[in-house]
Amino acid sequence: MEMNISVSGTGSCNLLQKTKDSIDELSFWAWSDLLVALKHYQDSPRTATSSGILEKCLDSLVGRLAMASEVTPCASTSPDSSGLRISFNTRSTQSSNKGLFRATWWFEDLSALSPNLIEMLVKSMVSRGYNHVIVSGFLFYYQKSKFYTASSDEKREVLEIVIDMLYTLDPSSISCKSLFGVLRPVLRSNISKSCRNKLESMIGSQLDQATIDNLLIPSYGRSYLYDVNLVLRFLKAFLREGGSELSPIRMKKVASLIDLYITEVAPDRCLKSSKFSALVMVLPDSARDSWDELYHAMDIYLEVHTGLSEEEKMKICGGLNYKKLSCEACMHLSQNTKFPSTSAVQALISQQWKLKHLLEGMHNAKHYADFTAKEDRGREQVVVYNEKLRAQLQGMQWRVMELEKVCKKMQNQMAKIMKAKVLTHSDARPLPRLCS
Repeated sequence: MEMNISVSGTGSCNLLQKTKDSIDELSFWAWSDLLVALKHYQDSPRTATSSGILEKCLDSLVGRLAMASEVTPCASTSPDSSGLRISFNTRSTQSSNKGLFRATWWFEDLSALSPNLIEMLVKSMVSRGYNHVIVSGFLFYYQKSKFYTASSDEKREVLEIVIDMLYTLDPSSISCKSLFGVLRPVLRSNISKSCRNKLESMIGSQLDQATIDNLLIPSYGRSYLYDVNLVLRFLKAFLREGGSELSPIRMKKVASLIDLYITEVAPDRCLKSSKFSALVMVLPDSARDSWDELYHAMDIYLEVHTGLSEEEKMKICGGLNYKKLSCEACMHLSQNTKFPSTSAVQALISQQWKLKHLLEGMHNAKHYADFTAKEDRGREQVVVYNEKLRAQLQGMQWRVMELEKVCKKMQNQMAKIMKAKVLTHSDARPLPRLCS
């Protein structure tokens, strides 16, 4: 390939010229011939690149793939001159298996190429506007197929190329499940930090599609059970990538997922309180409608980690939204000696706030009912409405009576708690009056 006129002689047949003439006829080469040429020249990329063979072979290859996306090819060993047996299908409906075969028939053929050639191939496909879903599927296929016989260094190279190329694709074309499949070998390999960051960013942007099993990743080489730091990075990537465009639905899905995750990691005795608090605080308050699940996780964590200081307990409970706790959770918290005494007070204050608003709502509803009864007493529809409203008011009155009982019970319990603890603090303040 390095022969030129000075080597071969002016009057003799020039091998370089013949090669160039052959390259010009690439459009007539069979698919199998293109594969042979690529596999041959990937072992000597310097020569192939300088002569332009690789670029032209890849360009012809991608052109064939674009053409074949509309026809049904056979295997690459086809005896016909084009290497593709083309059969146009005029039926309006086709089975999903045939459709999948038509889109992915070339995966196995090209999986034999080196990572460098795969990078060139994917860049060419992307520049031609090739379907990103199919390209991402091929990259996942390529990574799995290469791992059967590759050495550790070869695996690292494959992973880095696959991640770099996936990062150039439309995020919506990449499967979240497949990304977690790539993450497993990444955690056991020494890939570059930039590639690792790219993968974590891609996973984080789709965190609302993940499952609890996806997040329960062992913490390799560390004392604690699960890799909490990795999940925190996913969460930060989710918030960063979504920005102000994150929909409430996506945010709530992630919050529900993280609440399950926190409950799973809470029993880990090696999990530091700072990491547990970071998991609790990372998402905004608006992401959760109820904090009962988080309270349950905190209860588990404090039960396992009995040696925490009062200050550490306060940090753990600092993110708890008492107004979003159910009455049952607040009542349980008021009796829970594992929590700081201030948390029990906050739970009682929250119940007082709920009771106040309930009473105000009942008063307004009663006032409105009396007004409508005076104005429209003679109309049958209003009578029916008022009957329903009175029934609702009776239910609200019953709820108020129940809350008053709960308040009295909680006050008695808090009196016992505060009697033991308030005496030790000179600056202690009296318990606020909860029920009037």
